[in-house]
Parts: sequence; structure tokens; C-alpha cells
Amino acid sequence: MSEKTHRSGFINIIGRPNVGKSTLMNALVGERMSIITNKPQTTRHRIIGILSGDDFQMVFSDTPGIIGEPLYKMQEAMNRFVESSFEDADILLFVTDVTEKYTEDDPVFEKIKRVNCPKFLIINKTDLATPDRILPLIKWWNDRIAFDETIPTSALNQKNTETLFKLLLEKLPEGPAYYPKDQLTDRPERFFVSEIIREKILELYHQEVPYSTEVVVESFKETTTKSGEPLVRIDAEIFVMRDSQKPILIGKNGTAIKRLGTEARKAIEQWLEQKVFLELHVKVRDNWRDDEKWLSRFGYKG
Repeated sequence: MSEKTHRSGFINIIGRPNVGKSTLMNALVGERMSIITNKPQTTRHRIIGILSGDDFQMVFSDTPGIIGEPLYKMQEAMNRFVESSFEDADILLFVTDVTEKYTEDDPVFEKIKRVNCPKFLIINKTDLATPDRILPLIKWWNDRIAFDETIPTSALNQKNTETLFKLLLEKLPEGPAYYPKDQLTDRPERFFVSEIIREKILELYHQEVPYSTEVVVESFKETTTKSGEPLVRIDAEIFVMRDSQKPILIGKNGTAIKRLGTEARKAIEQWLEQKVFLELHVKVRDNWRDDEKWLSRFGYKG
């Protein structure tokens, strides 16, 4: 009796900022892998989410939004994460939404056309438009790029995500499992804790401050309370670019940082499913977004 065919592959998700790439990956993987806010450029790193079954393994890659003209070295690094995702995909998911406008001279057109793997067009946020708006969009894109599949979705409401999953499974090449079947990502818990804290910064602060911060978890220790209940003690450092940003992050009498700590702790406890003690410290690193040494420490490599 012959063995059942096993399919596997790397499915890379690309698109502009704030089109729902992270929401889509979370919906497909069934776990909260990428942070989500209503602010653009929430995703800064390339994040892997792994979905495995008995006879398949899908390795999804959520990427930062495509930035047309990077303003500093961190954005250049983010764009390099995107560029690499064009090159190593077994299936490419290009995500746009019903509100986006592209022109035919956009560089992304040629990049997508040069990709040799199956290409899917995902038109997201269909809950915000009527069919008479969506159908012309489908035609406009497919008149310009030969997509293998076109899927209108609402990732937030998980509309058509099951259809997308089935089509992805059909297109997956035969191959081995690249990761253990019970592994969900290639990132450590510390990374996701830092991302949750950064998510709360994006939600609670405004203007330039959220985009000027980076979070590093310095200590992550599993211990117990006096009563024997499991407890995770976390020390995290929040880096800002200028001295003037530090008091904004802390707030009058520490009220802002206390609120941030409370909101982040609750979210981390929900994610880890256990009690958390969280300490936050704010530090200044002048213009870190253009400093190669600090960018390397913060994981913006390549």
C-alpha cells in the first residue's frame, strides 16, 4: 500500500500597509501570530505562522507593508523583508483591498509578474463594498496580471478564508514537513510578548511616538506565586528616539505608562494563558531607526 502524498510549501503574503495581511494570516493559521491595529506599518518583521495537518504543512509568511520611498534605514530593512518574500515563495498571496488605488506604473506589477510560483489575488475588506464595486476591481487586476486564483475576502469576518485554504491546499507542491507538526511559528515567546507591548503602544499613543518606539524583552522567567500559582515575570525595555518622547510615553505622574502596563499585561496573560508580572522601562536611543548597530540588535537584519 503506497504512502499518502504529503504537501508542503511557503506561502508568502505581500501588499501595502494596512490592507489586512496580518488579519488574513491569523485567520488562516487559527492563532494570533501577528499584531493588528488600525495604524499603517504595524508589522515590521517577517513573521512565520505554521498550519499543519496529517498530509500537509503550510508555512505562511506575513510581511511588512510595501513602502514606496523608505524614509530611514528601518524602513529599508522592512522593504528587504518584502523583497525576499518575492523570491522564496511556493505560493504568493498579493493582498489589496476594496479602497486601494494603484496605477499601472507601480513597481509591484513587474515584481508580481516575474514570480514563477502560483499567484493569488486577495481582495480584502469586501464587507466595506458592494458587488458592483468588487467585480470591476477583480477585472481590473486580472486584465493586468495573470493571477492563478482571485479570492474576494473579509479576513476580519473570515469570509472565504475556508475557500482560500482549499485552493492553497490544491496548489501546494509535494514535499516534507519543514517544521515539527506541533510547531506554530519560528519565533520565541519573547518576540510575541514584545509585539503585544508594541501593539498597545500603537493603540494608546498618537502621532510620531508609536513609530519611534521599539520593544525588547530583557527577561522572561517562569516562576510561581507564593500560593504556588504559575507566574511569568517579564522585564521589557521600550526604546524611543528622542528625550522629548520619554515623558510622553510615561505621562504625568506615570499615568500613561501604568495604563500601558495594565493593557499589555492583560493581553499577554490572555495570550500565555497564565498570570503575568510585567515591568516596563523607557530608554532613549537617539535616532535608532537610522543606526545600524541598534537596528541589528532589534532584529532588522539583511
